[in-house]
Amino acid sequence: MKRKIFLLSLLLLATAGFSQSKLKKADRLFADYAYVDAAKEYEKYLEDAKEPGIETIKNVADAYYYTGNTTNALRWYTKLDGVMAGDMDDKYFNRYLQSLRAEGNYQKADELLKRRLEAKGDQEAINKLIRQKKYLDSLNNAPANYTVSNLAINTDKSDFGTAFYGNQIVYSSSKDTTKVGGKIYSWTDQPFLELYVADRNAEDGSLFNDKKFISDEQTQYHNATLTFSPDLKTVYYSANVVKKNDRLNNDKEGTNNFEIIKGDIDGDKLTNVEKLPFDSKEYSVGHPALSSDGKWLYFVSDMPGGLGDTDIYIAEVYANGKVGEPKNLGPKINTAGREMFPFVSDSILYFSSDGHYGMGGLDVFESRRIKDLEFSEPKNLGVPVNSSRDDFSFIIDKDKKYGYFSSARTGGKGDDDIYYFTRQEPPCDQWVSGKVTNMKYKIAINQADIKVYDQYGDMITSVKTGEDGTYKVKVPCGTKFKIEASKENHTKADKEIETSKKNGEETKNVDFELSNYTDLVKKENNVEKVDINPIYFDFNKYNITEQAAVELDKVVYIMKNFPSIVIKIESHTDSRGKDEYNLKLSQERAKSTYDYIIARGIDPSRIESVKGYGESRLINKCKNGVPCTDEEHFQNRRSDFIIVKK
Repeated sequence: MKRKIFLLSLLLLATAGFSQSKLKKADRLFADYAYVDAAKEYEKYLEDAKEPGIETIKNVADAYYYTGNTTNALRWYTKLDGVMAGDMDDKYFNRYLQSLRAEGNYQKADELLKRRLEAKGDQEAINKLIRQKKYLDSLNNAPANYTVSNLAINTDKSDFGTAFYGNQIVYSSSKDTTKVGGKIYSWTDQPFLELYVADRNAEDGSLFNDKKFISDEQTQYHNATLTFSPDLKTVYYSANVVKKNDRLNNDKEGTNNFEIIKGDIDGDKLTNVEKLPFDSKEYSVGHPALSSDGKWLYFVSDMPGGLGDTDIYIAEVYANGKVGEPKNLGPKINTAGREMFPFVSDSILYFSSDGHYGMGGLDVFESRRIKDLEFSEPKNLGVPVNSSRDDFSFIIDKDKKYGYFSSARTGGKGDDDIYYFTRQEPPCDQWVSGKVTNMKYKIAINQADIKVYDQYGDMITSVKTGEDGTYKVKVPCGTKFKIEASKENHTKADKEIETSKKNGEETKNVDFELSNYTDLVKKENNVEKVDINPIYFDFNKYNITEQAAVELDKVVYIMKNFPSIVIKIESHTDSRGKDEYNLKLSQERAKSTYDYIIARGIDPSRIESVKGYGESRLINKCKNGVPCTDEEHFQNRRSDFIIVKK
């Protein structure tokens, strides 16, 4: 029995030792960035490990995550979340969320993130999440502004990182397998990246006639992601940190990092080659991007003091070509995750991030530089530029009509592919709102028609008011137009509006008052008349006074708003003066009112008759010889506008 126990103990020790050797091998491969092979070795170890350590679970999850295998990454991040009882740090929690989104589980990712922020009591972050999610949802539900196509130049290897070079495109690729005994990048198990230059077909964006760019200057390791000065004479590109003999120059822990190389282009060679002052073998610096004027260099680094895995920095480029001290773009741009691949067009910074709210993996965002290090809140570009996988290295022409980006999305030809896109200016809309009420009674008018006309008089949209008299109508940005309010048996009203060029703004309180037909007329002895105050003429005169003009404008108003109305004009005097004189005076007063109305654009055919009756139709006792007050005489000095057709 003792012998059996002893043999069993030896067997267990041998098994444990073999298992530990698997783990050591996996850890060594992981430390060397050989993530494809590391994941395989971790899986071998984990087949028999009953209680794997937290670091091992982190490493196997990361090995899959770094190589884009989000299905298996999610499996192990889920395990990590369970082991750590939901207490992962921001870095691993973000990778967990990105893996969920990459696999299409957006709801769970959003729920986990909101729950985590609520537990922290971070209301500002919760509000930001709600804003970004709402914006992305609305963007993805709107018509797409981009048309995207995969390029024939892509291979089954990694192709990405385009840059404009005049009428050509320079990009990075692992496609060269012609070298006998060529080096393989253990991270992806592919050849190291090299820079290629290709001609560009302006019709469809396709790339052709590609060849190696500055081939004699490239190292035997990675050469990628570059930017050019505005005059195309200077280039900045990313490369592994190497010694003079083209051997890797590792940091004290044995890790090889990236640096930015600067040089002047002379044919297929570089002159004045130099490293940037903040390059270091102790951390990576890469993904350079110059501003449109060449005065600012944006780049990515994991240098100490950053906010996450990798951050975007900016440094001034002086007139003598020297590059100044780097400054972190701060928390508006950088997060606990990865911010990478900056590109600048005028004041717009495009970059990729897996730390801002997105669709999974790296998403492309845009942010406007306001001044110095002040940027607007990043906005996700949405589909079809972004997908559930990594989308990055976005560039766009100065007119914002076409460009290229790279993506690891499903349906591609290889690892990372280059995509060409065309872009249409997104529709810019604003809102105009207001209320329609009755002019006389100040109550809301339901179902009034609101019509919007462009500057050429064409109607572009319409809407009806609600029960409370309110309306809200969508109109184009940066446009002059007329808004008209109307309703059957009511007057019309209109206002001219000019919108700004900012999307989503609302012009409020564009209100209208309308009058019902019955509000504008009165009945006397079964005769309909325009309801106006008495028109007063100066004694013994017939010219239109200011008071008379105000009342006559009411007549013009109803006739313009109800174009089928036909009237007749009757003018009367009081009994003072001779009968024949009063008859003539009233006729002249009737003619004056007629002339006033016609001068305001009313068709003469709509006035059936114009007649003065003198003192023949008094409305009170004040005939000749009857003593009356001035007020009683005033009642007879009147003009009536009788409606004979409506």
